[in-house]
Amino acid sequence: MTPLSNFSFGSFGARARRAGLDGFLLALFGALFLAYLWPYPGSSEAPFQLAKLANYGVSIIFFFYGLKLNPAQLRTGLSNIRLHLLIHVSTFILFPILILGIKPFFQSPDNQTLWLGLFFLAALPSTVSSSVVMVSLAKGNLPAAIFNASISSLIGVFITPLWFGLVMDTTAIDFELSGVIIKLIIQVVLPVVLGLLLHRKLGAWAEKYRTQLRYFDQSIIILIVYTAFCESFAANMFDAIEWKDLFLLSIGTVALFFLVYGLILFICRALSFSREDTITALFCGSKKSLVQGAVMSKILFAGLASSGLILLPIMIYHAFQLLIVSSLAQRYSRNSP
Repeated sequence: MTPLSNFSFGSFGARARRAGLDGFLLALFGALFLAYLWPYPGSSEAPFQLAKLANYGVSIIFFFYGLKLNPAQLRTGLSNIRLHLLIHVSTFILFPILILGIKPFFQSPDNQTLWLGLFFLAALPSTVSSSVVMVSLAKGNLPAAIFNASISSLIGVFITPLWFGLVMDTTAIDFELSGVIIKLIIQVVLPVVLGLLLHRKLGAWAEKYRTQLRYFDQSIIILIVYTAFCESFAANMFDAIEWKDLFLLSIGTVALFFLVYGLILFICRALSFSREDTITALFCGSKKSLVQGAVMSKILFAGLASSGLILLPIMIYHAFQLLIVSSLAQRYSRNSP
């Protein structure tokens, strides 16, 4: 056993990073715990609305996202149509269909909220930064990863609410599709377009301060998660959820990842994809974006006390995908020719 005197936070942080547990992930679960201990500052009863501050942060996040998008890199990844189709069919069709198939097992009102959280996870786009980083580490098709991860986020602005427009009629939650899409266009699409237009002038600046901008993005996401769970804890939304249900939810998200990952691998082999394209399809097609999840929850579930509960599956999935995909990326890297 290591003596306590030899313990340092630096060594603990290094071990955590090797295991895939970065500071952002730990901060997310810290925000959840803080919301449990002290929900009042993030609730609608507080005099200063942290949720409104997060709304402004969302638009700034996507403005910076547009600044960092390099049109030349996107054009480079355009040609591989089969790879693009597989990634986006997996992201926006395979995931939702799998979750729709298990809906009959979620009959009680409380379980329906958990199912809605799973469907929200399934309808989200792929994550951008970590997909690109992992594909690069595993020596996959990097231009295609940049193209697909970036385009996935933009497609998701429209596809995710469309999916919810189809399923919300069977739930107790009011949902106005046209209003949601208009809000997403104003808060997400327009800032991205503005950033793209300014990329030539400010793109180098955004690249220079990429690390600082990432910290800003993460801070806004942590704020969104905190306020969402504050509302849920303040409204006692978790009182009716048993530990058994949370355990099964965690097992279900893990099983979902492996099922989709296995199906993509099977299709890649059937289509005789190259090693590089297979890695890109696996990492981009099986991942989901917590950033987009936090942003869209602010719009899709605005004012809903159960928004924290709906965010729970994507938080679990995000934690697991970081752990397993980082491990897989390192294995692919070691086995590269």
